[in-house]
Amino acid sequence: LRPYLEQVAKVRTSVNFGAFIGQGSIREVVIGSHNRGATSEEMTRMLEMVRQGMREGAFGLSTGLFYVPGTFTPTDEVTALARAAGEMGGIHISHMRNEAADVLQSVNETIAIGENGSLPTQVTHHKIIGKGNWGASTQTLALVAEARARGVDATIDQYPYTASSTGLNALLPAWAQDGGRPATLKRLQDPETRAKIKAIVVDNIKFDRGGGDPKNIQIASAGFDSTLAGKNLAQITAARGVEVTIENAADTALDIIEKGGASAIFHAINEDDLVRIMRDPNSMVGSDGEVIRFGVAAPHPRGYGTFARVLGRYVRELKVITLQDAVRKMTSFPAQRLGLFDRGLVRPGMKADLVLFDEAEVGDRATFENTHQYAVGIKFVLVGGEVVFDGKAMTAARPGRILKGPACIW
Repeated sequence: LRPYLEQVAKVRTSVNFGAFIGQGSIREVVIGSHNRGATSEEMTRMLEMVRQGMREGAFGLSTGLFYVPGTFTPTDEVTALARAAGEMGGIHISHMRNEAADVLQSVNETIAIGENGSLPTQVTHHKIIGKGNWGASTQTLALVAEARARGVDATIDQYPYTASSTGLNALLPAWAQDGGRPATLKRLQDPETRAKIKAIVVDNIKFDRGGGDPKNIQIASAGFDSTLAGKNLAQITAARGVEVTIENAADTALDIIEKGGASAIFHAINEDDLVRIMRDPNSMVGSDGEVIRFGVAAPHPRGYGTFARVLGRYVRELKVITLQDAVRKMTSFPAQRLGLFDRGLVRPGMKADLVLFDEAEVGDRATFENTHQYAVGIKFVLVGGEVVFDGKAMTAARPGRILKGPACIW
């Protein structure tokens, strides 16, 4: 991690920058994309890599248990790695194993990793996917509250949109991805295995991330064909000259994956769950976004609008939460969570990382149809006391610093 952070520092940034050490990245290096448990020797190596990551500045261990190879990791293996991070002051933060039909089990697993690993634990970008699962946030939030009541330091973050974004591979079963992309392609070339994979993709379009309709799956970017960006699976399927059915859309998805894959946006989240999670006292705001190159492809609008959207739509317009609570969920709460006790509050002696906005004007403009639009109502942004955005444009100032975790030795 240290060489990477040093490289970022040399580039010089407008904003501060920090990192976690990724469990999936560690497992990929040590075991690869294989569905098996770790040997004792491999566990020893992975534990040392976690400790190395913590010494080099990580804030804790991040897990993506929905993704390969994280999905192949048994809970006790994750817990052991998390415990190693916790012993050095780190926290655990997780894209859970499942956010649809098995969301309750996944929240319980995330809590158990913290409870048994003796460290703080966080459900990141919490959401409920799939119409049949809508409303389950009532139970997931209760699980977190119950865990906190018995002493588990469990928290949540979310982004304010009813669509998620990840690779189109999210439609594939985990077993089809065992061994990495070459193995996946080989399975897709076998008619019998391809049929089994397709059946699961069909189910995922019907009941999971597809929200029951191919039009709910929108391509954000595809390296092999830039013209696909912004189009949904229904449109792409129709352009192939076949009837738009879920079965044919599944074939379209498999074809895209074979040709190189794509990132996608999945419209399968309910506003009621979103609001319920936002109101929860244990939730904070995070974009789960990326650094977007302006005008390129059709990425999720969260990269442009997350924080302004909360302030504009959910505070001013819908009055879901108060302005004070929204600001806390964006500033002091996450700073406290990361142990950044000199940031997140306006107080003498604190770092002057400040955003000045007009509460009557602030709002997002980026949409799923027209992503590349900046938020409005932001008057000034200061980092370390220097103005990096003057209300009209970025300045030449690059005061961003590398923020280091609790066990960093450099």
